Amino acid sequence: MTPPDPKIEELRRRKAQARLGGGRERIERQHKAGKLTARERLELLLDDNSFQEIDMLVEHTETNFGMASKRIPGDGVVTGYGTVDGRLVYVYSQDFTVFGGSLGRAHADKICKIMDLAMQNGAPVIGLLDSGGARIQEGVVSLGGYADIFLRNTLASGVIPQISAVMGPCAGGAVYSPALTDFIFMVKNTAYMFVTGPDVVKTVTHEQVTFEELGGAMVHNQTSGVAHFAAENEVQCLEMIRTLLSYIPQNNMEDPPHQTPLDDPLRMEEELDTIVPDNPNKPYDMKEIIRLIVDEGEFFEVQEHFAPNIIIGFARFNGRAVGIVANQPAVLAGVLDINSSTKAARFVRFCDCFNIPIVTLVDVPGFLPGVAQEHGGIIRHGAKLLFAYAEATVPKVTVIVRKAYGGAYDVMSSKHLRGDINYAWPSAEIAVMGPEGAVNIVFRRELAEADDPEQRRAELVAEYRERFANPYVAAARGYVDDVIEPRQTRPKIISALEMLQNKRLTNPPKKHGNMPL
Repeated sequence: MTPPDPKIEELRRRKAQARLGGGRERIERQHKAGKLTARERLELLLDDNSFQEIDMLVEHTETNFGMASKRIPGDGVVTGYGTVDGRLVYVYSQDFTVFGGSLGRAHADKICKIMDLAMQNGAPVIGLLDSGGARIQEGVVSLGGYADIFLRNTLASGVIPQISAVMGPCAGGAVYSPALTDFIFMVKNTAYMFVTGPDVVKTVTHEQVTFEELGGAMVHNQTSGVAHFAAENEVQCLEMIRTLLSYIPQNNMEDPPHQTPLDDPLRMEEELDTIVPDNPNKPYDMKEIIRLIVDEGEFFEVQEHFAPNIIIGFARFNGRAVGIVANQPAVLAGVLDINSSTKAARFVRFCDCFNIPIVTLVDVPGFLPGVAQEHGGIIRHGAKLLFAYAEATVPKVTVIVRKAYGGAYDVMSSKHLRGDINYAWPSAEIAVMGPEGAVNIVFRRELAEADDPEQRRAELVAEYRERFANPYVAAARGYVDDVIEPRQTRPKIISALEMLQNKRLTNPPKKHGNMPL
């Protein structure tokens, strides 16, 4: 038997050391904290045996603060590429067992190399974040490393999908890379994001706050809107990333993946004919309509916990991936406010970046009135959604289910914002405002002089509703392409999307627009 080559033995020893990261004791500590290691996460995320590691043997070159004797191969981040459902992805996974996952020059260079490869080869980049932040021992060099990553995040935006999974702490400058990416996943109870931690907050503002209260998964999913998904654990988080990737293309030059449809494209749902209550002020759940019309009832919701008065997410129609934007009458009557406008605008722009058709389901009574909304800039934020829809050149199919009042009618992918196919149900009410408000303005003098103002108001409201609160005035003008039976919604949308699959539309040449940020 040939004795092993000493050089190969040395290579194997070095790679084994790199795979151990910070050592068994720290790996056990990671497990006790309910967290997987950087490599275990990649094994779950990627297809079996597909991961190819890059820069496994990289080490830092810092000599200050005794760092010369503390060099661990890999330098706290595992980088490389692999596949998800057979499709190429680039990945980096921070290793908390090595210097607390802190980012120094070598660590940053590894991430930058992966991002450059992703851009050159047109494939998504996924970052699994678990880091104490900038490596203090390296000072401004680590800050420069962060900025190098931020620049690449910005240049890659709209070119390749960028996904961040926060699986541990993410503080200071570290939060801006995920904030620049398309989607942020957070794991409950172990993931935190904040610019300044609880200790600094206490010193500066004297507020007592825990890590969870300041920047936990639900805080950013529900209150700030920074994150898009909250997972119960790391396994679920990584599975959700795989699901998200199934709806989106590799880059901005490709169409989203097409799956062989298992659901009848001509399927009609009688239940839709009675889903909207006769009383126009009574709520219903728009998610039920979505589930009844999409392939196999599967809807992958985005930002479920933030601004729930609008629904966004991915689904398929006859195997084709689409983005869905829908008002939710079950929450705040589906009204548009600051948070729902920015939530939907960002999603519309993502879909437009990556050639994903947009299906819009409308039931909106208008914009939310009030001092807080006006002072908070509802005009500016509402204009973001208007801008996003108007700018989008992907196929846009709109269905007005019930209310489409005032400026909100215009904003929600109306024909005037280059909606390609706009349908309305017979229950649609398309007008400047609701019948009650309109009557109070138009017939103010007549009501003041009436013998029985309340009875006269009721008569005028009924008359206004019959004349204007219906889809037929808009249909007569061509602002609605067809009024359809609710049960026909699925086949009509599928037919429209198939007709639009070769749509070509470009905006005027310019560097970029100036969205009202």
